Amino acid sequence: MAQLLTSNQLHDLATSLTELGALTELVVLAGCLVAAGLLVRLIRGTDAPHDSIWFGRRIVDGVLFPLLALALAYAANLVLHATSDAAVFKLAVPMLISLVVIRLSVRVLGVTFPQAHWVRILERSISWLAWIAVVLWVTGVLPVMMDAMDDVHWKMGATRVSLRNVVEGTISAALVMVVALWISSAIERRLLRGTGNTLSLRIMASNLVRAGLLTLGLLLALSAVGIDLTALSVLGGAIGVGVGLGLQKIAANYVSGFVVLAERALRIGDMIKVDGFEGRISDIRTRYTVIRALNGRESIVPNEMLITQRVENASLADPNLCLNTTVTVGYDTDVRTLRSALEAHVRAVPRVLSDPGPSMQVADFAADGIGLLVLFWIRDPENGMGNVRSEVNLAVLDLLRSLGVEIPFPQRVLHVDAPAAPAAASTSGVSPAGA
Repeated sequence: MAQLLTSNQLHDLATSLTELGALTELVVLAGCLVAAGLLVRLIRGTDAPHDSIWFGRRIVDGVLFPLLALALAYAANLVLHATSDAAVFKLAVPMLISLVVIRLSVRVLGVTFPQAHWVRILERSISWLAWIAVVLWVTGVLPVMMDAMDDVHWKMGATRVSLRNVVEGTISAALVMVVALWISSAIERRLLRGTGNTLSLRIMASNLVRAGLLTLGLLLALSAVGIDLTALSVLGGAIGVGVGLGLQKIAANYVSGFVVLAERALRIGDMIKVDGFEGRISDIRTRYTVIRALNGRESIVPNEMLITQRVENASLADPNLCLNTTVTVGYDTDVRTLRSALEAHVRAVPRVLSDPGPSMQVADFAADGIGLLVLFWIRDPENGMGNVRSEVNLAVLDLLRSLGVEIPFPQRVLHVDAPAAPAAASTSGVSPAGA
């Protein structure tokens, strides 16, 4: 009976497509597609981002184009169906619905997980499933399959669950999760737009929004599948015990991450030193913080370590950082005159601040000469400290050479003892033994 019904539907569809009215429907459908493209181009303008979910990189690969085309085609189908059997739109409307589902899932997953390799495989799987569903729907096989799956059922406690409920619930759950990811991605992008001192708070807010929306989407998805949410209370208790015992370190890192973001003691861009590793904070996640050293190496530091250990922050209250270098000059040097010349010469080095300006201090009186300590300030330690110290050393060396100031070599005093005088010859006339 099912095969006969399918054959009749296909025969009627093929007959309708060969009639003269099908050409009119094709023209109307083409007009709907052109109108949808023009509307998308008009709405998009020139300022739309290239990774927009609504518009995509081009006009036709976003969500808005198939959505507008579906709305126009559905309206045209209602108008034409009142006068004749719109066979073309019977094919076009399911295909546009499938295209909306594909574009929505592909764009949302691509924006949410831009670096994940499994997203490409999932996109192809969704595309294949969507087009197969269209073919089954057009041929009339899909309703027959759904009725057959409804006959396969079982009991889950007091609830009767059929295979059809599971399939429909899974599809609904997938759509709910995609929409939740879409909303959270849009909110996160809006929160993280721009820079400033509130970037850490905005990152924390975006993480909370994404976690809340995904949790809500998961609950709605489980409800759509037919799972009783009251049973999750037992699961929640078990998860709480697991977190308290086996996952306490991971939970501590997550809690520490929110504390770091909320207190703003550490911010993205700060130069810090923790556990012997020094670098600039490039990212703060809920579980760990990424620190990039000046040589390009990156360290992933658990957030708990940032709470429980001493952290040196060179950018917390004041981005200015004091550096120093040492030099030794001879004791015959006019140190007072040298100080003013040296401070002026170091002040001319690029990246060295004029306020507070460089200064010179007499550090010690060494065995070889007078030890001088040159202090100077910079504002951008993230651009490197060894390079600016090297430029200061070169400037000091050029100045000392131009002034004829001696950088003394190590001096040592060598004491040479005179050799002992030989024993005087005996005056008794006794010859040495053996003579």
